[in-house]
Amino acid sequence: MIEKGIFKTELKRFWKDLISYFNVSDDLEPQNDAEMSIRAGVSFKGSQLLVLIFAIFIASLGLNTNSIPVIIGAMLISPLMGPIIGMGLAIGIEDYELLRRGLKNIVMAILGSLIASAIYFLISPQYEGSSQLLARTSPSIYDVFVALFGGAAGILSIACRNKGQVMPGVAIATSLMPPLCTAGYGLATWQGHFFFGALYLFFTNMIFILFATLIGVKLMRYKKIVYQSTKRSRKIQIIVYSVVGLTIAVSCFLTYQMIRKSIFMAEASRFVDTEMIFPNTQVLNHKEYLLKGKGHIEVTLIGQSLPKDSLQLAMMNKLDSVGLGGTILTIKQGFSLDRPKEDEGRSSDQFFAIMQQEIASRQLMIDSLRDELRIHQSFNREGMELTPEVKTLFPTVKDFAMSRMVATSTGNGTIDTVNMVFVNVPSGMDKAEREKMTNYLKVRLKEKEVHLILNPAGFPWPK
Repeated sequence: MIEKGIFKTELKRFWKDLISYFNVSDDLEPQNDAEMSIRAGVSFKGSQLLVLIFAIFIASLGLNTNSIPVIIGAMLISPLMGPIIGMGLAIGIEDYELLRRGLKNIVMAILGSLIASAIYFLISPQYEGSSQLLARTSPSIYDVFVALFGGAAGILSIACRNKGQVMPGVAIATSLMPPLCTAGYGLATWQGHFFFGALYLFFTNMIFILFATLIGVKLMRYKKIVYQSTKRSRKIQIIVYSVVGLTIAVSCFLTYQMIRKSIFMAEASRFVDTEMIFPNTQVLNHKEYLLKGKGHIEVTLIGQSLPKDSLQLAMMNKLDSVGLGGTILTIKQGFSLDRPKEDEGRSSDQFFAIMQQEIASRQLMIDSLRDELRIHQSFNREGMELTPEVKTLFPTVKDFAMSRMVATSTGNGTIDTVNMVFVNVPSGMDKAEREKMTNYLKVRLKEKEVHLILNPAGFPWPK
């Protein structure tokens, strides 16, 4: 019993020590000091607005040149967090005058940022959308997490005495700076999906930074201002929580779409790599994409042409078997010198190696067909030359025909070539005469085996 009591005591002590590491109550600054710091950062005039514009120019340059270090440098000097943290505090303590100031200043910051980035991209000689720009047009639940944790770090670092080396502005700028620059790019180039996608991403991140600040203020039990209005407070909080809930729902839907697209792209690419393997035909390039919720796979083949209908049917059955049923499969066969853009990265050495292999394969096929044609022509020519000899040696033979035929076993698939001679002898032919004619044909045709068929029923003899 004593050991059990000691164990419980030690467990409680361990738990208390563990919780103490996460306890920030002793490290919090007085509410008035933290409020003063936040209120001072809400104003966005003079030097702060100019610094933001300079940071926007730097971030735009980084996005345009696809340079991550330049983008990070712009985040280090961005003062975007002030008005958003201020709005979160205002809602938490129900100071609606501060909320009005925060809204006014964040609108000015957004307008200044959009104008600055649009001006940069208007004068920039490079208009090609980089991967860093494209990454800021599709908001997802992951962006929500970045903004949420960035906002939490922001309010906590401001409210605590021991700030350490926390740089909340960088975390918040990570969520806000690049989307604003991308929206400016869309405005400068009149590309709506860049402008609206990036602006929505910015709005999503801003809402969740504000929401994290609001939760932080509530958890730190900041006192509300004296002249509060319960009805007005409830109305604003309903609006805030509704906007947050709607934003989460949209972000979750977009994340689902993104994950679904990633899974489809991976599965479709694997299908092409593993299932579309043919002896004398190769996949030149393939493209997978989703359009209006429908999966599409486009494949271009090079080499020996395959039966289009049979190939399409076989591949569609395989799509069903691997869980890609309903995918629209487009197969293009043949080769064109006008290669699509997706294939421009293929090295010239690899491309010419494929072409040389294709030429060699086709030449082998041509040689094989020539041999077959020569044998066929030789057999036909010999048949025409034998006609007068057969008439002299075997006067009773009225008609005769020769053919080299392919025989296939349906049981084991064995294939063989047989030499067939058909004769029309109305009066018949005895065994000795048949053996004599068979031996003559073997010698004359220089073949080990010749099969003689006498008076075949229904044979289309010439009239």
